[in-house]
Order: sequence, then structure tokens, then C-alpha cells
Amino acid sequence: MQSLTLLYIVIALLISLFVAYFQYFYKAKNTAKVTILLFFLKALSLFLLLLLFINPIIKTKTYQNTKPTLSVLVDHSKSIEFFNEAVSVKDIVNQLKTNNSLNDKFALENFGFGDNLQVTDSVFFNANETNIYKAINGLDNLNKRKNTPIILITDGNQTIGNDYEFISSNKKIYPIVVGDTTIYKDLKITQVNVNKYSYIKNKFPVEVILNYQGKENVTTKFSIFNGAKTVFTKNITFSKEVNSKIITTNLSSTKEGLNYYTASLQKIENEKNTQNNTKNFSVEVIDEQTKVLIVTAVLHPDIGAIKKAIKSNKQRTVDVFLIDKFKNQINDYQLVVINNPNNKFNHLLSEIKQNNSNFILVTGTNTDWNFLNKQQLGFFKKHINQTENYGANYNSSFLTFLQKDIGFDQFAPLEDKFGEVIFSKDHQNLLTQKINGIQTEQPLVSVLDVNNHKISVVFGEGIWKWRASSFLNTNSFQEFDQFIGNLVQFTASNKKRSRLEVNTDNLYPANSNINISAFYTDKNYKFDARASIEITITNTATKEVKKLPLSLINNSYQVSVDNLISGDYIFSVEALGQNIKKYGKFKISDYQIEEQFTSANKNKLEKLASKTGGKLYYKNQIESLIQHLIEDKTYFTTQKSIEKEQNLIDWKWILFLVVVLFTAEWFIRKYFGKI
Repeated sequence: MQSLTLLYIVIALLISLFVAYFQYFYKAKNTAKVTILLFFLKALSLFLLLLLFINPIIKTKTYQNTKPTLSVLVDHSKSIEFFNEAVSVKDIVNQLKTNNSLNDKFALENFGFGDNLQVTDSVFFNANETNIYKAINGLDNLNKRKNTPIILITDGNQTIGNDYEFISSNKKIYPIVVGDTTIYKDLKITQVNVNKYSYIKNKFPVEVILNYQGKENVTTKFSIFNGAKTVFTKNITFSKEVNSKIITTNLSSTKEGLNYYTASLQKIENEKNTQNNTKNFSVEVIDEQTKVLIVTAVLHPDIGAIKKAIKSNKQRTVDVFLIDKFKNQINDYQLVVINNPNNKFNHLLSEIKQNNSNFILVTGTNTDWNFLNKQQLGFFKKHINQTENYGANYNSSFLTFLQKDIGFDQFAPLEDKFGEVIFSKDHQNLLTQKINGIQTEQPLVSVLDVNNHKISVVFGEGIWKWRASSFLNTNSFQEFDQFIGNLVQFTASNKKRSRLEVNTDNLYPANSNINISAFYTDKNYKFDARASIEITITNTATKEVKKLPLSLINNSYQVSVDNLISGDYIFSVEALGQNIKKYGKFKISDYQIEEQFTSANKNKLEKLASKTGGKLYYKNQIESLIQHLIEDKTYFTTQKSIEKEQNLIDWKWILFLVVVLFTAEWFIRKYFGKI
């Protein structure tokens, strides 16, 4: 209590005594006992009343002891049960929880992890994936300013995420390795790389990465099956030095629709784990027979470049005609390419508009813009009779179809009549113009899609130079041909844009989470966040049905489905109340990602412990670990003082006492006739 407050209390006491004395003893003729009582009541009540106004505060100091935190991080993945270590892990956790000396020194925090970190006291092994990096990183963020050691109980086998061996953690990590650490001979298909789609009667590339663990030379057979049919086979030899191989082959697309394949390595002698010897993959084969007509008013190198690019896809055929010699019907073609049109194209464009046919338009120095502006194609050009060179600038916001930047800004400029292009219909620019290195918003390559009528426009000639430049840059025509192919595929397609698009994979490993997302738009094809989207999943064999709502996350509707058994499934995604549905199918293979390992990864855990200043322990060394942590003087209990200020008096009770004292004084005075 401050000295000034004490002074105030003394003054309050003196004032109370003086007032009481003045009232009852000053000029008093007697000092009866009742007068002394009244003096006491008056002095005490006044003193307490003044004390309420002073409100003295006292400071108290307490001490709080804080133990260091010990984080126990337990692997909850299915690989623990696969190694028959579930009981061992539970025993280790129980041993840590019940050790009195350890609990006296540390405050234990219990965590579990699979693909995510979670706080839990329970120990179970149902996680389909393991992300050790994410779990350690999560604890680092949780205990940023604490000197917190981590006990990591795991087999060290990670299936997803960054490599935990290279994590930067300022916490000492003490891994307890569980599982068989013996190195067995093992063959494994590590990865299969394949395109999601292929065209019928085409070949699609398959790349398979194979690995071998062992010291002896072994020979095995690698095969790829399509159902019961073997479509590829090759003998493979591995050794201690040559323990990894990449197999590449081209498979034929003979059957339209979704095709499932199995890549398989033949078992070698004494191989313990054969779960990782097979891997399934799928390819969707599309029948896209497209017949393309190119009509031109002039002979130009662009015609040859466009024709070769289109014909690089064996599903497409191309006919080229000068406008004067074209007498056929455009109904024989799925797409028309018009090059440098003039008034001779009047009949052809009339037929295109009458049939609502899709077409690609390439303009240039010989284009009659006066004629073209009268055709009401959704755009016109305010031109002059002077040409200009237009460089290309890639529009990264282009969304109509997927097209990567193949170095457009490095290509030679296209040439066209100078002027401003004005659109009267909705469009998107894939490329915009650069004039003398200055970017503009004017279109160079644009697409229009109005009421399912598609038009693509290249505002300039000289695109043959792009094909040559692309070859010089990449030693292949593939990137340029793919660019023209994307333009042709979009324009030729009569598929009406759907308001509901669903994104899912065709094939999932067993026990994995099935993540499905949907994109829903209103009638103007703008994202609609008000919809109720529901998915119905049916197992084709058991006929078991599961219905789930999709949740709105950012700008899409998403759902994660788990606990589906292996087999074939069909699904429908519906916008409730809108009569809009999307159908699809997927397959869950028998491949268990957590069962691909033959032994615990002791080496990586040892490197992790060494890097963070910890130490690796085995399941029979728990007492040694506990003793080490108890004796480690870098972990100690900290004590801090806590100073609190609190009122010396409780004003409610004091106020009540003051009222009682004043009331008692008044009644006594009244009784003895003092007032």
C-alpha cells in the first residue's frame, strides 16, 4: 500500500473522531455510557464512509511454476498395423504417460498424424496416408517460442508431402522407430506417368519408374495388362548399383471410353512385400474424327503450316481449296478455316451463317475488310489501307480452353491492315497485340462462343513463321501443333457449354479420400454460390448408395468421400431444384499405398534426429530415452512472479455496515431522546 494512501486513511480517521467528538462531547454536560456508544458509532460509520472514497488498494505477489512441454507425436497410419506394431506403439505411449519422473519434469502434449496433425489422447491406426513433414511443421508453428522436444513414434515411411529429412526445425526430435528395420529384397513400381486422354486409333505414351532394393542381381519381367490381355512386356535386370529404371512405351488406343490398365512386376525369390509390385492407371479414349476444310483466296505459306498442324492429329483430315474452285457442301466438314476472305466468300459465309457452322477466320494483307465488316460476325475493324506488324502478348487470364504460353512474345509479328477491332458480341482474347514492343488491349487471337456458335479469329498472316520458330526453340513442332489443335478442337466442338462441370479422377488407390469438386454457373455462365449441390455414389457390384452434399469452398463446390471399398462406382452430381445433372464413374483399386513398404525407414529418421540435435531410439530403449530427457538440463521448470492489485475492502459489505451503523445511531438517539 502506498504511503499517500496511508496518510489519507489517518486523515480520514482523525476527521471521523473529530466530528464524533464535536457532536457528542463538545460542551457536553455528561458522559453517559450511551453517549460513548453514540460517539463510537458515529466515528466508525464516518471512517468507513470516507474509506469507501479512498478505496485503498494492496498489491499481492504470487509465484507460478511452468514445466517444459514435451510433445508426443504418434503415427496413426495403416502401415503401423501392416508391420504388426500397433500393440508396441500403444505400450510406448502408455509408458510415457505413466512415468512419474517424466511427468514431474514435463507437461506432456499428445498428438497424432496421418495426412494431417491432430490433438488426441487416443491411439488408432486408420490413416490412409502419412505426412511426417506436415506434422513436424505443425508442431513447430504451435510451439514457436517454446523449448519443446518432440518424441516421434513412427516407422518413418512417408507417402505424401515434402521430404521430412530436410525439414528445418529448431526443436530436438527424438524418433522412436517401430517396424522391421531389416532390409529385404524388394521390387517396386514407384510411379506411372500417362496422359489422362487419348484419341482412338492413336498411340499414347506411358512412362513407368521402377525401383529395386537389395544387393543381389535379379531378373524379373515387367508387363502391362489391359484386363486379361497383355499389351506390353519386357525383361528387366537390377543390381545393387543399377537399382532404378524408367520404362517408356506407346500403347494403342483401340477401344473408345475409359480403359483401365495394370502395370506389374513379376515377384522375385524371397520377396517379402509384393503389394507394391503392381499399379493401376487409366486412360479415357475419345473418338474425335474431324474433317476440316481450308478455303483461301490467295496462296500463302500459312495454309501449309495450318494444314500440317491440324493433320499432326491422325483423327483429323484436311481439304484445301481456292475459293474459286470450291463447289462442295460445307456440311461434309466439321470445321471451316477461312483465309484472307474477300467478296468471293459471300456465298460461303451465307451458307455458314445459315447452317450455324463453326469456323476459324485468318485475316491478313489481302483481306477485304469492307466486305467482312458487312457480314455481322460479331466484330468489325476500323481500318486504313496501310499494313502493320503485330507482335503477340499472351493473356494468362484466358479461360475458354487450356492453352499454355509457348513463347508467343518471342515469335515473329503477324501482318494485317492497320486499325481498331471492335467486338459487338462476348469474346475472349487468347493473344493481344504488341505494336513496336508496346502492349495494347487489341486482339490478335480471339474466340467467340454465342449460343453455341463458335468462331475463332487470327488477326494477321505469317503464322507459318511461328511454326518455324517453335521448331527452332524446342526441336519439335509439337507445341505449335498443339496450339492450333486446341483452337481447332474448341471451334469444331458442337458440345454445348454446361452449367455444371464436375472434376474427379478415374482411378483411386484403396482407402484413399475421393475428392470431387463441381463448378456451377447461372444462366449467364457466371459462378453461382447459392446452389445446393448433391452427389449420389453407387457401387456397381453391391448396389450400395451414398448421398452427400457438396460444400461451398472458395469458388467451387467440394466433397471428400472416404471408407469406400475397392470396386467400380458410378455417380451423379445434381443441382437441386434446377434439373441439371452430371454423370460419371471411377474405380477404386486394391492398391494400398500404406502397404508398399517392406521395412521401417531407420536411415531417414536417424538423419532427422541428427539434424535437429536429437537421437534415434528403438522400441526397447524407452527407459533410456526417458532417462535422457529427465537428465537433460536444457529443459527446466521456469518460475515467474505474478503481481496482482486488489481492493483492500469489499465496498458492498462496507456500505451495508455504514448503513447499519447510521441506522443504529439514529434509533439509539431516538430512544434516548437525543433528537
